[in-house]
Amino acid sequence: MRTNLDELTVRLGRWSSGRGPLYLLLAMRIRALIDDGELSPGSPLPPERVLARRLAVGRGTVVAAYDQLQQEGKVVRRQGSGTRVAAAALPATRTPAGTAANPLLLHLLDLPDDVVLLSCVAPDEPPPALVEAYTEATADLAEIRHDIGYHPAGHPVLREALAAYYRARGVPTSPGEILVTNGAQQALTLLASVFLSPGDTVLTEAPTYPGALEPFREAAARFRTASDAAEFGAALAERPALGYLIPTGHNPTGSVMPALVRRHLAALAAEHDVPVIDDEVPAELCFSGEPPAPLCAFHPGEQLITVGSLSKIVWGGLRVGWIRAAPPAISRLARLRAIHDLGGDVLSQLAAARLLARIGELRRERTAVLRRRHDHLLAELARALPAWRVEPALGGQTVWVRLPHGDADAFAQVALRHRVAIPPGRSFDPSGGHGDFLRLPFLFPEPELSAAVGLLAAAWHEYDGSGRSRALQPLVL
Repeated sequence: MRTNLDELTVRLGRWSSGRGPLYLLLAMRIRALIDDGELSPGSPLPPERVLARRLAVGRGTVVAAYDQLQQEGKVVRRQGSGTRVAAAALPATRTPAGTAANPLLLHLLDLPDDVVLLSCVAPDEPPPALVEAYTEATADLAEIRHDIGYHPAGHPVLREALAAYYRARGVPTSPGEILVTNGAQQALTLLASVFLSPGDTVLTEAPTYPGALEPFREAAARFRTASDAAEFGAALAERPALGYLIPTGHNPTGSVMPALVRRHLAALAAEHDVPVIDDEVPAELCFSGEPPAPLCAFHPGEQLITVGSLSKIVWGGLRVGWIRAAPPAISRLARLRAIHDLGGDVLSQLAAARLLARIGELRRERTAVLRRRHDHLLAELARALPAWRVEPALGGQTVWVRLPHGDADAFAQVALRHRVAIPPGRSFDPSGGHGDFLRLPFLFPEPELSAAVGLLAAAWHEYDGSGRSRALQPLVL
């Protein structure tokens, strides 16, 4: 079981020959050995000082590498017993409870100083419409009688408003098919708890939204990834426990799935009896106007589940999301929700109902701003970083950028030295692929986007050009 130091040194090979900080290069190589099965579950890794001496690096480099692997759930570290490869009982992609391996979540939990955050995508200030909605909701609140305020499935006013929202989009919906949640993240967590058991398989796109992967990892699920809709549809025949898609304003690529593909996937989900989550959180940010129909519009069965929220079109601080699903699933979810918090804040739900009545107005205002900023970002990238490849988005808030060479994880570390935080591609792929991609948002005003691109260009010059990156000590956010 013990990992022989000489054998490990051979397996590491030319681990330090890449670009970027040494600790990250070392972590990447050990991660690859674990994922390939060359380091078996439970086997110990050499003590930090011993491995550092053998590799002729500082002890801090090994410490930082082990810390990175611990955050990813690849190794377990305990005082007195050293560092070991994570046990096989936990999938390699699972994060230990209470730990956020996702760099996007780490930035929220420990906000860095003086760093331009290109890692989190949500409006950075509440719009006037939200203030107006709360003012109106306060008056509504004053009229409430004989109501203790606990509504695990959501306040009746908002449930009806959401049902009407879907009916207006051509999907017959009753309030009994709606569960209100504290944001879409809670919706995904509840769904993972209901539909997944340890070892179950979740089918996702690759790349996909990293925030969705965390609840699936917490449920000890295993991942099956699909590179496109055709592969996703074919994989449904393997009968995974759950599927997860972002058809409209895809995060991170900004793509929009055609109606014929939606119809086909909806039929396959029903045929193979696989529950599929349609994440519509970015759907109202479709540049072409009104969002396309959700997957549930194409098949009346119980397999299609829709998740939404107002965080992207209004403000992230408005913690109101929802699930649209068949009544039996809503009942199960509501019982689970009651265990957690008995229901959400009533005033926020009343405000959300008011905002849904203005959804068209909010959509037009928001997408006009985002489209303009999208075009500005692409122009700046073409000017300052012409070797970077980027496809224009059709909606959402981000573009998916491919580096001409190198590793996005290593480049992200260099970018941090230039005071800009970017999420590398592997964060969006549970299989660990897309190492040469990164995601960029176009949320900020044009001058801020130009400044951010300038920082990225300087970082790329250091990483790639005459200012070739030297061995850098890790910057802890």
